[in-house]
Amino acid sequence: MNKLISLIQKTEFNHSLTKSEIIELFKNNECNGDLFKAADRVRKKYVGDEVHLRGLIEFSNICKRNCMYCGLRRDNKNIKRYRILPNEIIKLAQKAVGYGYKTIVMQSGEDDYYTVDKLKYIISNIKKMDVAVTLSIGEKTFEEYKAFKEVGADRYLIRIETTDPALYAKMDPGMSYENRKRCLRDLKVLGYEVGTGCLIGLPDQSFESLANDILFFKDIDADMIGVGPFIPNEDTPLKNERGGDFLTSLKVMAITRLLMPNINIPATTAMETLNPRGRTIALESGANVVMPNVTEGVYRKLYALYPGKICTGDTPAHCKNCITGKIITIGRVISASKGFRVKA
Repeated sequence: MNKLISLIQKTEFNHSLTKSEIIELFKNNECNGDLFKAADRVRKKYVGDEVHLRGLIEFSNICKRNCMYCGLRRDNKNIKRYRILPNEIIKLAQKAVGYGYKTIVMQSGEDDYYTVDKLKYIISNIKKMDVAVTLSIGEKTFEEYKAFKEVGADRYLIRIETTDPALYAKMDPGMSYENRKRCLRDLKVLGYEVGTGCLIGLPDQSFESLANDILFFKDIDADMIGVGPFIPNEDTPLKNERGGDFLTSLKVMAITRLLMPNINIPATTAMETLNPRGRTIALESGANVVMPNVTEGVYRKLYALYPGKICTGDTPAHCKNCITGKIITIGRVISASKGFRVKA
């Protein structure tokens, strides 16, 4: 135990761990409190007490991919599909700006209805509102990413999900692990702030695999890391799997903060699906971002990545007030900035 505490103390200052050291932290739960407190201190030192709220618009649940874990997968016939039209997306963004959001996150399945021209129209109109624009719309070509950047897209989220090539092949049939990495490289070259992350608790995933994921995040110098538990969806082939657990997800997040002190880390909704205080605990263990849903009406329930998703019955205004209250209660403040990563 003393050895692990020494390891955590050392990492708090040198931000470096070997794969075997990360695995050791995963295997042992006696020093979890020390790990989470160290991650929180690093968060405070490097990114401060501000929490960045980013308004999330889930504008289409149509997806051409068939990922084994995802409720939006192409072969799921039990989900009612929807698309929000470009002008309606822009109106949702306007409302979100009215609530005080400084970043708009546009997320969807991989839906080819939204052509480059449609997306450029949406992005350019949202940029007129003086906000940062984050896209989370999957694998595109270099030219497509470039076109979005030229009209004002600032950030792009594309989770690697797992860096284990064999597991990736099983979980994401018909997709290429190498192409996923190519997307991340292209986004870096084009000057995006790049977000990635992994799912925790996939079938056959090991601690070694999760350690590799964390070291991959550091290796590519990602700007934002979103991690969360795999929650089995009854409308997918993995419906009977055990799924991920809250504690391991929290440890992945905390270790990532220790190794990458100045990045942005969201407290994810999936965390709160497993634990009623999930996002608050995450904010006290290294996280500094929350992405409340600003999509309205029936669409909130239909973006069904996994079961039990929180806040699907709430209004965007209620979500904003609720998370603001939680943030203030733990002594943190809502940021008034757009929340770009500040490198030392």
